[in-house]
Amino acid sequence: MVPDKPNERNPMLKIAIVGAGNIGKNHARCYGQNPETEVVAFCDIDSERAEAAAKEHDCSAFSSLKEMLGSGTAMDAASVCTAGEENGGHHYEPTMALLSAGIPVLGEKPISNKIPEAREMVALAKEKGLRYGINLNHRFTPAAARAKAWLDEGRLGEVHFVNMRMWINNKNESSPHFHMRALHPHSIDIMRYFGGDIVRVHAFFKKGKGRTIWSNVQVNLQFADGAIGHLLGSYDGGGPGTPWGLETCEVVGSDARVIIDDACEKLTFSPRFSPEQESYACLGGMKSFGETFQSRIDAWVRDLVQETPPDEIQGSGEEALKAQCVIEAAIESWENGTVVTLDQR
Repeated sequence: MVPDKPNERNPMLKIAIVGAGNIGKNHARCYGQNPETEVVAFCDIDSERAEAAAKEHDCSAFSSLKEMLGSGTAMDAASVCTAGEENGGHHYEPTMALLSAGIPVLGEKPISNKIPEAREMVALAKEKGLRYGINLNHRFTPAAARAKAWLDEGRLGEVHFVNMRMWINNKNESSPHFHMRALHPHSIDIMRYFGGDIVRVHAFFKKGKGRTIWSNVQVNLQFADGAIGHLLGSYDGGGPGTPWGLETCEVVGSDARVIIDDACEKLTFSPRFSPEQESYACLGGMKSFGETFQSRIDAWVRDLVQETPPDEIQGSGEEALKAQCVIEAAIESWENGTVVTLDQR
């Protein structure tokens, strides 16, 4: 059952959470801090985990989507926070079931580690006219928004480079390309946020010391407008709390250069022909990467409340699909030793 948008009689959006692990509980916490939403259900194949999460949020618990969708519980939207192989293996079935039932979905990244499934999810949301977003939370920061505004205003001039470094310490060894598929939807999405569509990809991978998976990568990229870019990624490199930091995004234009450090902590604007810089620390009061989850959930809720057209929401399923296609192209490039050209249709 999908009621109308919030009104005086029914003032809050009712949210279901599918997947009661740490990420699902994080989504629930963020919805709980948004005055427009309330969590009404948790669904997880582990019934004890679903019941524990539901008890914490004083809502219903279900052990299957069929049970939840048939329960009569009113739902305005759902978060799909399942995991699976490479963190995207279990998104397909719940997303398709929810969209088929007419329920907007915010999914976790990656959209899927299987491109055909990702295409189906995006196509069904479009067919149903439903909002379908992905938790690409790195773009939902005051620093990213300010940098994008500068870009759109022409302050950077013509974009020449979009470079990205993202590295954390992660010992996961579950599959050969877990690092690329699970972490770098974020990296590629930010690069696309500033540079637009990516049309050519050339990648090199390396296994870290003692590793069985490809835990390090360097990717060269070409954007549709001719700009070029570079991604350096690692599960052996560092992360929050280390001197090396979590990430750095650099956008270089003909007139200026912008750098965002650690997702949101520092933003710098450097004119090409002047020594004067603009520098912001913790812009908008956002102090650390962990706060980006609330920012992303709040943006999703605004899209729901304001009835943003599905094809205009930020961090959409379609954008996540394009990022995932770049990731698969990088893997193909490494395996075949070629430059891969992407079909942007």
